[in-house]
Amino acid sequence: MARIHEAEIERLKSEISVQRLVESSGIAIKKSGKDLQGCCPFHEDDTASLVVTPAKNLWHCFGCGIGGGPIDWVMKLRGVSFRHAVELLKADPSLAASGGTPVKHSTVRTLPPPVATDADDQKLLDDTIAYYHARLKESPDALAYLKARGLDHPDVIDTFKLGFADRTLGLRLPEKNRVAGAEIRTRLQNIGLLRESGHEHFNGSLVIPILNEAGQAVEIYGRKLLDNLRAGTPKHLYLPGPHAGIFNLAALQSSKEIILCEALIDALTFWCAGYRNVTSAYGVEGFTDEMLDAFKRHGIERVLIAFDRDEGGERGTAKVSEKLLAAGIECFRIQFPKGMDANEYALKVAPAEKSLGLAIRKAVWLGKGSGFLQVRERRCDPR
Repeated sequence: MARIHEAEIERLKSEISVQRLVESSGIAIKKSGKDLQGCCPFHEDDTASLVVTPAKNLWHCFGCGIGGGPIDWVMKLRGVSFRHAVELLKADPSLAASGGTPVKHSTVRTLPPPVATDADDQKLLDDTIAYYHARLKESPDALAYLKARGLDHPDVIDTFKLGFADRTLGLRLPEKNRVAGAEIRTRLQNIGLLRESGHEHFNGSLVIPILNEAGQAVEIYGRKLLDNLRAGTPKHLYLPGPHAGIFNLAALQSSKEIILCEALIDALTFWCAGYRNVTSAYGVEGFTDEMLDAFKRHGIERVLIAFDRDEGGERGTAKVSEKLLAAGIECFRIQFPKGMDANEYALKVAPAEKSLGLAIRKAVWLGKGSGFLQVRERRCDPR
């Protein structure tokens, strides 16, 4: 489950005034010593048992025994979850406090939806990707994950529209007990972004969309940020159905020599280190006919296979090289230390641009052509 960063919670608790929230809720409060008093909206109250303490930014009702800070006020007044209250306060504190009449559970969404209910399926997919993209930029946890994986190049997030599914999409959709909510949620389920349970398919994941030439998403890969998952929870996710699209299509359009990785994280590792002529299969068995056709269509002459250095990676390399060689494409095998993948190697042997460059230069020829590997110069500073 994607958690709310503690620093964000503390910021809301300190910056959002409980007094202003209570007053914005339509409740009259008057000075009483160092505190403020008014009638509690959560029970029949004719004795002004609600007390607000501005110095501590807290509220408490002596009649019904409840209280807390700004987040607690919004949860109680609006009948929403903790996460929903946080999102409301982040979006607009005055909006979070409006209404005045407490509800047990709200079925009316106040946060603006990131998708249009009348959009076609492609637009729904692209709008959701745009929403995840914006959420990643605001998530300290997601940004820290990218940095820990060495994927902190200043351009990588925007170039590939990387995103983060933080379990807030559903908070911005109409509830399923409403016609509009049932319709949009069903459509998002059909696309694969929501599950039948209503949960986000990529919840808690770094989201990497696969984009076509028009910049539209045709596939999505999700990698859970946390590794301490419940038994049976997959770390790696895709949209339901067969894989589609070519990651970093620009590489095929600009270079005749391509680095082919096993995983998208590995491909991003090469990219961040300055080797922009890189793409990726969808796992060890995920080199698709579409990829092979794209290689042939763009006249790719040489492929450097950078699969993991393990049993699966070796097996996958053999299968891919057989297909490429049969298509007349020269193949080399980039060999990392045994048991390692590109990302692990780049993190362990820094700087990545030099260690990966050495691995490229030492790549083993697998067949076709002269067997001479000419390493192309990097076209930009990796940092």
